[in-house]
Amino acid sequence: MTSNAKTVEEYIAELPEDRREALENLRKIISENLPKGFEEQMSYGMIGYVIPHSIYPKGYHCTPELPLPFLSLASQKNSINIYHMGIYADENLLNWFVTEFPKYSKKKLDMGKSCMRFKKPEDIPYQLIGELASKITPEQWIERYESAFLKK
Repeated sequence: MTSNAKTVEEYIAELPEDRREALENLRKIISENLPKGFEEQMSYGMIGYVIPHSIYPKGYHCTPELPLPFLSLASQKNSINIYHMGIYADENLLNWFVTEFPKYSKKKLDMGKSCMRFKKPEDIPYQLIGELASKITPEQWIERYESAFLKK
């Protein structure tokens, strides 16, 4: 479910209390760990962490007027989702995350190509998400993005 909220604060205010607390905790751990250069903003109806045009003027190849997406947080109908494009683009990072996940959770990892789904807020491995957020700088993301998604 996408939101029409114009700001991250509006998005969070719309959420049920348990989801609000989980998203606030995710924002905190991500902001403490995400390398300098990423920017938080509403992106695709979710809380997004992007590389702004001031750093990467080309923007997102699908929609160049938008900044380059990297990580997003969303409260969906049945879960809280974390979308991490680095996991989608980097097999080594994906393998690291899949290997580490059982050390932080007794739940089975519910994951798509870039999306991790958590049915209950208490299932979110905040420390692991913080570590994941720290693993790629904006410069590294641009390099991986261009090699994985742009046609040569």
